[in-house]
Amino acid sequence: MKLLLTGGSGFLGHSIIPLLEKSFEIKTLGFEKENDIICDLSKETPLINQDFHVVLHAAGKAHLVPQSQEEVSMFFRINTEGTKKLCKSLETNPPQTFVFISTVAVYGIESGLEINEDYPLNGNMPYAKSKIEAENFLIKWCHKYNVKLAILRPSLIAGKNPPGNLGAMIKGMRTRRYLRIGDGNARKSILMADDIARLIPKVIHKGGIYNVCDNHHPSFFELESLISKQLGVNMPKAISLRFAKILAKFGDVLGAKAPLNTNKLNKITQSLTFSNEKAKNELDWQPLDVLENFKID
Repeated sequence: MKLLLTGGSGFLGHSIIPLLEKSFEIKTLGFEKENDIICDLSKETPLINQDFHVVLHAAGKAHLVPQSQEEVSMFFRINTEGTKKLCKSLETNPPQTFVFISTVAVYGIESGLEINEDYPLNGNMPYAKSKIEAENFLIKWCHKYNVKLAILRPSLIAGKNPPGNLGAMIKGMRTRRYLRIGDGNARKSILMADDIARLIPKVIHKGGIYNVCDNHHPSFFELESLISKQLGVNMPKAISLRFAKILAKFGDVLGAKAPLNTNKLNKITQSLTFSNEKAKNELDWQPLDVLENFKID
C-alpha cells in the first residue's frame, strides 16, 4: 500500500519510518530537501499528482509556549491551515484512509486519571485549539469525500532524542541541573514512538478516535531512575514541595522563561493519565512498556 507521510523529517517521522517501510511504500512531504514532495504546508498547497491509499499527517507545531502573537498564529498556520491545504491537494484523488496525529492536549486538563475519549475538548492553549480545529475540519472533509478517518491522540512520546518535556528532563539530568520535587510519585502517560507505526496497519481499516499511551503510566521517580541509569549519573537530589512552591512564586514574577513557576510545578506534582482501553479493545493492540523499551540514544 502507498502511504504519504507528512512530518517525516521530525522526531516522530524519523522514529516510525523504518517500521512503516515494512508494510507500506512511503513518500514523504515536508519543507526539507530530503522529502519526496517539498512543500511548506504553513505557506502553500502542495502539488500531489499520485494516488495514495493512506495519508499519515504527522506534521505539526508543538513543544513551545508562545511568547508573542506571531508565535500563537504559527500554531494555527501549521496545525490547522496546513491540514486544510493538505486536504485541498487531495481532493482530486482522495486516499482511502486519512490518519491524523493529534494530541491529548485537546482535553485541556493538567491533572486526572484514566481520561478517555468521551471527555470534552476543553483545550484553550494555541497548540490544543489548533489541533481541535484541525480535527473538526477533518471530520467534515473525510465525510464529504468518503475517506475513512483515524485520529490518534498520543500522550507524551518517548523515543531516541525526544523533544519537549522529556528531552528537557534528560538534558537537565545530564548537566546535573535537574532536581526532583517531593517524592516524585506523580504519574504521566507516555507512548513509545514505535507504537504509532505499530498502530497504523491496524487503524487504517477501522478508523475512529483513540487515545494512545502505555499501560503503566510511569512516575517521575521511575523515569528518573531509568534515565540516570542510562546516563551513568547519580539520581537527582530532591527539594521539598514547600520550598518548590516558594521558588515557583518567584518564577511567576520572572515569567515563562523561569526554570520553575506555579504552572510548571503543578504539572510536575500532579498525575495526569489517559485511558488506552478503546484502542486496545477495538484495534487488538497492546502498547510497548516505556520503562522496558525507552532508550535515550
